[in-house]
Amino acid sequence: MTAVSITAADLIATLRSMEDARQRTNLLRFFKTGPGEYGEGDRFIGLKVPQVRLVVKEARLQVSLEEIGILLQSEWHEARLCGFLLLVEEMKAALPRSRNAPTKAVAETGKPEAVVRAERREEIARFYLRHTRRANNWDLVDMSCPKILGPWLLYPLPDGTLPDRSLLDRLAKSDCLWEQRIAIVTCWSLIREGQTDDALRLSTALLGHPHDLIHKAVGWMLREVGKRHPLLLEQYLDAHVHEMHRTTLRYAIEKMPEPERQHWLRR
Repeated sequence: MTAVSITAADLIATLRSMEDARQRTNLLRFFKTGPGEYGEGDRFIGLKVPQVRLVVKEARLQVSLEEIGILLQSEWHEARLCGFLLLVEEMKAALPRSRNAPTKAVAETGKPEAVVRAERREEIARFYLRHTRRANNWDLVDMSCPKILGPWLLYPLPDGTLPDRSLLDRLAKSDCLWEQRIAIVTCWSLIREGQTDDALRLSTALLGHPHDLIHKAVGWMLREVGKRHPLLLEQYLDAHVHEMHRTTLRYAIEKMPEPERQHWLRR
């Protein structure tokens, strides 16, 4: 499905050619890379996300998973971002009725296109799951998992069954902050399809989490539930508001009318 011609070394060289020392200083501070902070030790070239996206646009569907894996192992934050965004493009191309039909793969295997696409989605998702710990900051998580794991969970596997969503529960129980955030943020794609059970279940499992990045992510997903199902969010808050960190609550009620916000803040 992928016409391979671009290497990780090519892409890193392109990214480094745009190096910006002033922007690098800003990013080091913004992504909390100091001693004891969640991004401690991360290294930045100094690029904004749109710059990385331009590189990805030129290279999409031309980089093998092996080369993407090299990007994900890079010391450079922007190289890892590039790798995850390339993986997002691969998943998009493997979705049903994608414009990038895998005609060559279908011809070579003799399998129905739906099966070829399902096998490719499975390959991409499993590859991502082997590299989750390389999504080691909140931006890498948020720009990858809803568009990689999310679609994978929504579509059938090659055997026609749906992926087992208990995977999300296992990630939520991980000892890795980033895998825990992946678990809850992946639910964004499911919520958009009207499927809220996973988000509510994982929110409850993570309500007692000590880290601010999980407080924010849980509140964000609850807010997304509330956008589509206001009554469901109200019912959830009624049951759990006293267990919530204040940050989670503020994120969850952010889009409510002010009188409703004040009601929940006073609870």
